[in-house]
Amino acid sequence: MTTLDLWPIGNCQVSALIDRSGRFVWGCVPRVDGDPLFSALVGGEEPDAGYWDIALEGVVSVEQRYLRNAPILVSRHTDAAGNAIEVTDFCPRFQRLGRVYRPVAFARIVKPVAGSPRIRVKLRPTCGWGKRCTTRIGGSNHLRYLVEPMTLRLTTTAPVGMVDEERVFRVEKPLHFFLGPDESFSGDVAETVDDMLLNTIAEWQHWVRGLAIPLEWQEVVIRSAITLKLCQHEETGAIVAALTTSIPEHAGSQRNWDYRYCWIRDAYYTVQALNRLGALDVLETYLGYLRNIVDDARAEPRGGHIQPLYGVLGEATLEERAAPDLAGYRGMGPVRVGNQAYEQVQHDAYGQIVLSNVQAFFDQRLYRIASVEDFESLERVGERAWQYHDSPDAGLWELRTRQSVHTYSVAMCWAACDRLANAAHVLSLPERRDFWQHRADTIRTTIFDKAWREETDRFSATFSGDDLDASLLQLLEMRFLAPDDPRFVSTLKAVEQGLRRGSTMLRYDTEDDFGLPETAFNFCTFWLIEALHITGRTDEARALFEEMLGRRTAAGLLSEDIDPVTGELWGNYPQTYSLVGMINCAVLLSKPWSSIR
Repeated sequence: MTTLDLWPIGNCQVSALIDRSGRFVWGCVPRVDGDPLFSALVGGEEPDAGYWDIALEGVVSVEQRYLRNAPILVSRHTDAAGNAIEVTDFCPRFQRLGRVYRPVAFARIVKPVAGSPRIRVKLRPTCGWGKRCTTRIGGSNHLRYLVEPMTLRLTTTAPVGMVDEERVFRVEKPLHFFLGPDESFSGDVAETVDDMLLNTIAEWQHWVRGLAIPLEWQEVVIRSAITLKLCQHEETGAIVAALTTSIPEHAGSQRNWDYRYCWIRDAYYTVQALNRLGALDVLETYLGYLRNIVDDARAEPRGGHIQPLYGVLGEATLEERAAPDLAGYRGMGPVRVGNQAYEQVQHDAYGQIVLSNVQAFFDQRLYRIASVEDFESLERVGERAWQYHDSPDAGLWELRTRQSVHTYSVAMCWAACDRLANAAHVLSLPERRDFWQHRADTIRTTIFDKAWREETDRFSATFSGDDLDASLLQLLEMRFLAPDDPRFVSTLKAVEQGLRRGSTMLRYDTEDDFGLPETAFNFCTFWLIEALHITGRTDEARALFEEMLGRRTAAGLLSEDIDPVTGELWGNYPQTYSLVGMINCAVLLSKPWSSIR
């Protein structure tokens, strides 16, 4: 049965997900939001295309592992007689000619490691969202696949005819496969791919070496950080919410969404987590992406309106449609392309833009320190936050059929004004500091007046009701409330009692556009862990964190949702929110390095 026990590889341009049998089952070209070349993950239970399989004849076991500190997968296939191969899968990424080489390409190296192994190669890409690519034009050592919008070439040292006809053949020496641009190799294929592997290992291990990681849970943090970086489209700086589309939130839910776009909110949490590790390259490129978004929003007819999400090139229109040729994950369609949430109004985005940018006014390590001109541009974002802070929106959970004034959104608008005051202070602009601080104080008073419920001794998730929502825990992270504020303590108690299901947390427990939610939201569980620790319940927090870590896939990752009863993972994968949660909690809960020095 298809599961989310998948291993991502990638190079910040393209990525692929590899299943436990070693098959490529998901991967889009020419970038993460493109047409899936490998679509088997959402092609139903037994798709006849959309994958790349290198199968050992008579295989009985496949053992998989990542190379240390790199998104490079090694799979060892063994048959009943002890014959074995190792397959190394990666996407090339390294410095070359003064820039990063990250082609639209996937590389595989097959090595015989025991006995006389025989393999069958099945490369069956799809085109046009699930239609099988049938046109192949061969050469002496390559096959060409006419994929829109580019032609791909498989160059290999394996016998091309055997690969083309999917025949079984013996592996007697290392075999190299490079699926990439339709270009000839100028040098030796094997030597070139081997060099690419060595350079890619060195590039990733050098990046990891620069991370400021906690003492405990180092492998958890490193793998989460690497995977978050894979979710950034490095060319523009955009950070996608996940690498997949249409993995349902639970069985038959119809909650199948395309997450291969840049949500302002998700990206904010991602850079916040990576900042804690000192990964400033992700922050800097994302801030460049944000500056373009803000500039484009100033143009008519937008008038400064910021959407919740954009395409990786900054596209504002992401029309949602279904892909009829794909049956869906385990046959649970629809498979959606695009996301209609781009039309929604979500006022929290203004706060997240300011919060993402404010570090650039203080951090002397950055290549580009923010200027007064940058501050003036952010003030326009702050004006939108002030103008709409108490207006209804769809909220952070993107309700499609109703709107409310959501406390989380209002608090983010408060944060926009509060952090603009901080930026004005460091820029020695006292009048602007007082201006924005006054607005922040006004919004703060509004939240206390409109969201606090004396009768139930808690904050409400909306101004109009008495709703419980896990996002109320973020009032602590935003520094809106102090850990010892009785109002936060009582709100935490109410949220925990109302939304906790065993060791997991729901987002909310009320009907939405699709009925009652059935799965817990992993990020909300990490919010709870943070709140427990900060309010003095550290032993509980550590125990719950360890339990969450036990739910990871073999690759060390998490999807968006989890079934509170069975522990099965659901939702798009790997989910940036969940990776952020693991990093944040590890940093908060770890013993200090001084404890061993």
